[in-house]
Amino acid sequence: MTQAIGSLDTPRAGHVRVVGAISAAHFVSHYYILLLAPLLPFVRADYGVSYTEIGVALAAFNTVSAVLQTPAGFLVDRLGARILLILGLLLGASAFIVAGLVHSFWMLVAMFALAGVGNTVYHPADYALLSQHVPSARIGQAFSVHTFAGMLGSAVAPPTLLMMHAVWGWRGAFIGAGILGFAVAAVLLVIRDAPSAPTHPAKSNEATQPGSIRLLTSAPILLNLGFFTLLAMMSGGIYNYSVPAFGALYGTPVETANAALTGNLLLSALGVLVGGLLVARTSRHGLVAAIGLAFMAAFTLLVAKIDLGTIALIGAMSAAGFFSGVIMPSRDMIVRAVTPPGSFGKVFGFVTTGFNLGGIISPLLFGAIMDRGSPRLVFLTVAALTLIAILTVVSRPRRKA
Repeated sequence: MTQAIGSLDTPRAGHVRVVGAISAAHFVSHYYILLLAPLLPFVRADYGVSYTEIGVALAAFNTVSAVLQTPAGFLVDRLGARILLILGLLLGASAFIVAGLVHSFWMLVAMFALAGVGNTVYHPADYALLSQHVPSARIGQAFSVHTFAGMLGSAVAPPTLLMMHAVWGWRGAFIGAGILGFAVAAVLLVIRDAPSAPTHPAKSNEATQPGSIRLLTSAPILLNLGFFTLLAMMSGGIYNYSVPAFGALYGTPVETANAALTGNLLLSALGVLVGGLLVARTSRHGLVAAIGLAFMAAFTLLVAKIDLGTIALIGAMSAAGFFSGVIMPSRDMIVRAVTPPGSFGKVFGFVTTGFNLGGIISPLLFGAIMDRGSPRLVFLTVAALTLIAILTVVSRPRRKA
């Protein structure tokens, strides 16, 4: 069988180079996920569509990803990850360039759907490669760096996209984002395969065994799927709708609201690094996640109830982002703890489908809330989802051997 995990030049460059290369791709994937958020008012005005209608593009992206991500995970375990990462980057980059060049709302929706196909490979391929090439003693920190890179991509997306918009318009910003994807794909392309790299392939027929389906439908895996879905819905509400919601609720200027969102994303990235230190010092990953979620709920309720003003708003949103980042390495370790060797691609591909399920529900839910003129409910809903997520963490069963 083809090697279960695409090989990278591990003996020559070490696992640090592997983590760096994979993290660069993860940076782009998060950049693309947040592509529409800061540009949403401009795209909506250009096409003259409602919040719900513009949400169709996000729903298309996530629907395609939700349907195809688990099959992509099986392909990762069977065919290899590196080439799938490259193809995913190229597909997403091409889709956003076309969306920027063609003046058609439905072409925009179609290109977001195509970008959703490219999005399917990131999580199963990334986690499979990290689990394959990084020593167990350092896997928590590797997950932390990987997640940090993704959150950093989210954090730099709003200011860089707005800068490109100021010069070239939102269409130029889309094209610039596409060029970024091609650049990272080129970096991954020049990393040569290393057949002598140490690997631990899965059993030859594992991907098609009934046991694989039983694994994915076991209680611990399904509960993690629910946890990831809730996290995606929370993130979707904040990332895509906090800017217009703050404007409608408190009359917050777009620049201030985007600064608060940027602070949320930047502190989230820093929180991931702190979370990486925690996972190396404790095995109580569920407790870490529950505490972080509780603080997220508290700060989200604060901004929902009180007009804090510019500085305090940025501070509260940044604090909420910090705690959202702290839980991320623990989140990944919770999944890894219930995943048998050789199944990282399919399991991470399956549970991270929750990101897409949440992404399907989130724009329709929060778009409808905004269209009905209830911006405060955006933040109250996010806080409620956060509290529900705590229940999924504290009640999670262990996978039976």
